[in-house]
Amino acid sequence: MHTLSVSALNEQIKHLLEESFSRIFVEGELSRITFHNSGHIYFTLKDKESAISCVMFRGNASKLKFRLEEGQKVIIDGALTLYKARGSYQINCFMVEPSGQGALALAYEQLKQKLSAQGYFTPERKKTLPKFPQKIALITSATGAALQDMLRVANARYRLLEIDVYDVLVQGESAAASIVNAIKLADTKEYDVIVVGRGGGSIEDLWAFNEESVADAIYHAKTPIVSAVGHEIDWLISDFVADLRAPTPSAAMEMILPDTNELYMSIDGLSEQFYQVLSQKLQRKKQELEHLKFSYMQHSVEKRVQQQRETIFQLHERFNQAVEFKITSKTKELQNIKERFPQAMDAIVNLAQNQLIHLQKMLESNHPKLKTKKGFAQISRNNQVIDIEQLEIGEQFEAQSECIVIEAKVLNKRKI
Repeated sequence: MHTLSVSALNEQIKHLLEESFSRIFVEGELSRITFHNSGHIYFTLKDKESAISCVMFRGNASKLKFRLEEGQKVIIDGALTLYKARGSYQINCFMVEPSGQGALALAYEQLKQKLSAQGYFTPERKKTLPKFPQKIALITSATGAALQDMLRVANARYRLLEIDVYDVLVQGESAAASIVNAIKLADTKEYDVIVVGRGGGSIEDLWAFNEESVADAIYHAKTPIVSAVGHEIDWLISDFVADLRAPTPSAAMEMILPDTNELYMSIDGLSEQFYQVLSQKLQRKKQELEHLKFSYMQHSVEKRVQQQRETIFQLHERFNQAVEFKITSKTKELQNIKERFPQAMDAIVNLAQNQLIHLQKMLESNHPKLKTKKGFAQISRNNQVIDIEQLEIGEQFEAQSECIVIEAKVLNKRKI
């Protein structure tokens, strides 16, 4: 019997596995993902019945366009290898692609969701572009058609403009870093606007503008930034983060620069409007001045003195008329009084004489001392004269004749 050591057995198994499975494509679901400090990624690939360990070393992991996440279904391009120290086999992953979806499309959605959650796309943080920029920076390829399109539009629309061009790579692995460095440098130069852009292309060609480093540079820039990448149908991460998204590079210049011809027309319109407003104001001021002159004449010292004179004259006339009327009225009243006075005096004297005679007769008829009729006496109670009908049984009273007063008491009372 030939006996093998554990190491020898594992070595033979390793050789057999790596020779037999030097290139495999395996589909499964990601689980137990570990991002090691070394840059390696360790994870498990599983389906409903089995699982296998996987490793993706730093060199291959750095080329990933998307982030591995728990539960993702992926297709792995790799090879089987045996870790002799533990006698366990695993897949050495060269490439990982999302199952049923492109890696770039998934990476785009992942970054978009991440930056949106961090507030990179919120309208409140977007800066306002100046209406009349004086100095702008164009970050693009100096040899690309996009630059010529932007310069042509700028020259046609608004020549009162200083333009600086920052030549950068706009595609390839180094493009993102080139764009980021240009944005950071231009942001220190006090430009009114920075335009970052390039012409159209495939998603791979435009991918630099989907990199997180470019999004960070745009987000943290103090200068307003316009993203003008690709065609109208292309939407890049830079479009969402920038302060303004333009569908094409040439459209960006149309959006941020005023049209000189429109400005001339606007100035003509403003000039005409100014003269109209000025003419209206002068007309109103002229009317106000006429009104003030008329008001001054109406309220001047001479006018007021004249009005006071007229008022005094009217009062004098009214006073004379009133006095004359009073004198005439009183004269008539005096004449009537003179005519009626003798008759009134005679009537008053006659009336007084008649009243005096009547009073004398009443005095003679009511005074006790003047009464001579036998059997009559004046009845009083508590020194007050009363009728005999007012007395009640048991009351005391006085009966007074011409020469005597008798105190008495009612013993009985009856009508006759």
